[in-house]
This record gives sequence, C-alpha cells and structure tokens, in this order.
Amino acid sequence: MTGGSWYPIFLREMLLFRRQLLRISYLFSAMLIPIIYLLTFGLGLGRSVQINGTDYLSYLIPGLVAMSSMINSYTWVANGLNLNRLYFKNFQVFVQAPIPPSAIMVGEVLAGMVKGLFASGLILIVGFIMARDLSITPLFVLTLLLNCFLFACMGVIAGMVTKSHEDTATYSNLFMLPMAFFSGTFFPVDRIPEPLQTAVWIFPLTHTNVIIRQNSISTGGLVSLGVLFLYAIIFFVIGSRLIRDYSE
Repeated sequence: MTGGSWYPIFLREMLLFRRQLLRISYLFSAMLIPIIYLLTFGLGLGRSVQINGTDYLSYLIPGLVAMSSMINSYTWVANGLNLNRLYFKNFQVFVQAPIPPSAIMVGEVLAGMVKGLFASGLILIVGFIMARDLSITPLFVLTLLLNCFLFACMGVIAGMVTKSHEDTATYSNLFMLPMAFFSGTFFPVDRIPEPLQTAVWIFPLTHTNVIIRQNSISTGGLVSLGVLFLYAIIFFVIGSRLIRDYSE
C-alpha cells in the first residue's frame, strides 16, 4: 500500500514544475512542435479538406492534443528520472527512504500526467480559437487522462533503463517519433499502406487517436480503450518493478 507516501515525490516534482512555469522557455518548448504542425498542416489545408465528415483543422486538433500529451508526459518523466538517477543522484535518496517503490512510481507518474495535461490544455486553448467543430466530451477527458498515465509510466521505464542522457533522446526517436507521425495524428490509419497498418495498430497512440475523436464509444472504441488500459497496467507494473529492483 502506498498510502500517502507518494505525495512528497509528487510535491517535489510540482514545486520544480512551478519554477519551470515561470520560464518562458518552458511554455515555448511545450507548445512549439504542436503549434508548428498546427500552422503548417491546419492552416495550410484548413477547411478545404474534409476527413471523416469534418474539416481537416477540427480533425487535426484532437490528434495534436493526444500527441502533445504523449510527448510531454513521457519526456519530462524520462528526462527527470534519468538526470536524477545518473547525475544528480537524487533518485538514490528516494529509494533509500522508507517508502514503497510503488509510491515512487505513483508520484512520478502523477507528476508526468500533470505536465502532459498542461501542455494539452495549451493546445486546446488554441484549438477552441481556431476550430469550429472542436468539443470536449467525458470520453475525450478519459482518453486524455489514460494517455497521459500510460506514457508517464513509459517515461519511468525509459528513465530507469537508460545508461546516459543521450540514450533518452535515442529512445524518443525510436518510439515517440514514429508514433507521432503514423498513429493517426495527421491522417487516418486506413490511409497507410496495408503492410504497415498491423505495426501501426501496436502503437498505443493509435488507439488514443481512435477514441479521442469519438463523441460516444463505439465497438472499435471499446477495443481501443481496452488496449490502452492493458498498456497502462503493463507499463505501470514494469516501471514499479524496475524501481523495486534498482541497485545502482
């Protein structure tokens, strides 16, 4: 049982995050890539292209929200754990403290979720200004929370297994970059060549993009929701075990 022992871990990350919010560089970095995509694809194609019965801009923004939540939930946790473990040696203090490994996991994941939700909120603000058919439903919120959770868990895994700070960027290029472009963020998955579609459906972000664009859950949406929950459980268990077995 973690009880409330996760809270000091979470509070520490939130205090550091509050300091980051005072820096314009953080806001700029959190919004830069999604805004570039929004300006390049959204304004370039705008309302002249129809996808799934809506204009392209309204189709694109939920995908950018999903992508932004993925990138920020994963990156901030992976980079923070990597630096704390290998360079600052703060993580060793957490491990030696009288708290269970699952508490460290929960605190780190919740902090990653907050950062992912914050970045997503910035994109949503821009989206409401620019798109006419954008709406937030309970299913949208659930999917966004689940996406932040599982990628924050994935960030813990990456932060625990990397041997250097450069490895974190390598993992991002291997996993995050393909998901960002081929998981239905910018165009439907069924427009990808058939041999690649099977591989694309392995990506959790693909299932997030399926659900986050639905106003009500469909049969396919239920399957995708189940896949996301399965990924979340697997990533959480793996991350908790890596923390528990940490011995550096």
